[in-house]
Amino acid sequence: MCGRGETGRRRRLKISLPWSAGSSPAVRTITLACAAALLFAPAACNRRRDSGAVVVSAIGGVPAAADARRGPIDLPSRLLIDSTAQGLVRFDATGQIEPGLAERWIVIDDGMSYIFRLREATWSDGSRITADQIVAMLKRQIMPASRNPLAPFLSAVDEIVVMTPQVIEVRLSRPRPDLLKLFAQPELALLRLRPPGGSGPFRIAQPGAAPLLRPVYDLNRADPEDQLEMQPERDVRLIGERAARAIARFAHRDSDLVSGGSFADWPLLATADITPAAIRVDPAVGLFGLAIVSRTGFLAEAANRAAISQAIDRSALTAAIAPNWEAADRILAEPLDSAGLPQVPSWTLLNQDERRAGARLRVATWREQAQSAPIAMRIALPAGSGATILYAHVAAALLRIGILPERVAIDAPADLRLIDLVAPYDSARWYLANACIVCSAPAQAALDAARAAPTLAERSQRIAAADAALNEDVPFIPLARPLRWSLVATRLQQWQPNSRAWHPLNRLRPDTK
Repeated sequence: MCGRGETGRRRRLKISLPWSAGSSPAVRTITLACAAALLFAPAACNRRRDSGAVVVSAIGGVPAAADARRGPIDLPSRLLIDSTAQGLVRFDATGQIEPGLAERWIVIDDGMSYIFRLREATWSDGSRITADQIVAMLKRQIMPASRNPLAPFLSAVDEIVVMTPQVIEVRLSRPRPDLLKLFAQPELALLRLRPPGGSGPFRIAQPGAAPLLRPVYDLNRADPEDQLEMQPERDVRLIGERAARAIARFAHRDSDLVSGGSFADWPLLATADITPAAIRVDPAVGLFGLAIVSRTGFLAEAANRAAISQAIDRSALTAAIAPNWEAADRILAEPLDSAGLPQVPSWTLLNQDERRAGARLRVATWREQAQSAPIAMRIALPAGSGATILYAHVAAALLRIGILPERVAIDAPADLRLIDLVAPYDSARWYLANACIVCSAPAQAALDAARAAPTLAERSQRIAAADAALNEDVPFIPLARPLRWSLVATRLQQWQPNSRAWHPLNRLRPDTK
């Protein structure tokens, strides 16, 4: 019987081998094998079996086939949609583009036209997928009334048309070299809602709160007989749950993957018996910091907003939450498609004591001039122990300069609100647009000008100008880059860390293509 042994106590195991002098070698061999099995049974129990469905815990709610037109979708639902209703293209294990419903594509007219050739595929009910259906679905997701979070970054799409029954074209009004990375997102998956489903690469074999996903029979693969063979290891059980339950499930060896961990949950890992090799961190890119969402009182002036930013000791904050979590003091970590180097706040030339002293003086001067009562600052954060640690450091920094902090829920009215987003594609404008929740008119005009640039060269110049405008306006307080972690069992040999922190369920094992 398998079980966890006591720790801190040396225990002896006495094994009697009841063979006589005349017993046969075969009997002795079998008896020794049984003794060895007893001796090494605990080690065998501690290993995960490489059999049965892969069990995935995604941090979030119950997975559902949600319509991205209605707004943002949480991770479990994004994984379900990506697994059952792929788009024209999709991400592989490393975060690179691979075919989805489009088997190949070309980019022509200096990046102004994308032409996709569709492969033969069917909906979950067996009916054939047509080019007309695909075009209609894509148009609905990017129409002006759509609340799809990617829609604002697809304004360059001028027209989507059917060229032949197997070919569609996406025509642009302005070049967008990263368009494929947007089309690979689950928010642009080709999901049919009535009846619900898509083209795969999985079908829902057992519906429910924790659906069982089974690979789709692929008409385009050369080994149809192999696909007919039932192999439970190819199935995936998808569970949406909070981080504490997901970590406990993995620690008890009842799951193979925990996906979607963030800074808010990281401290929980220290409470679980998990081998360090199973803890995997993505080199995620994106935004992590405090958006300044109120511009009244003290926050009405850019210099005052900068004072709050410079008062926070970022290195101490990130080190208190997770080891090797790199701090950030600017919106852009690298130029990307900007023509200039990333803009850096002027206070970065000062040490932390000098920054704090300058911020304290700024607060005192403003209060004296405005004859103001103590300044209060509401900080909107998610739940979680990591968020509590973050609040403790930010609150302490504000108290030191004479500001009274108050923690509120992430969706409550606030003055500062945490932004924790992984970038869906590699454009500096994405970073600037998401940092500009509330901006000055000049900063917003610079962002709009970058979006409307007719050429890539002009776009790069305007993005650099927008970066400078935001650096002067101070609408955002960068703290770090997004922290994303997973717990990965050794049976998932194809799991790969990547900058999108995205791990498709069909790219976890060699036998789940």
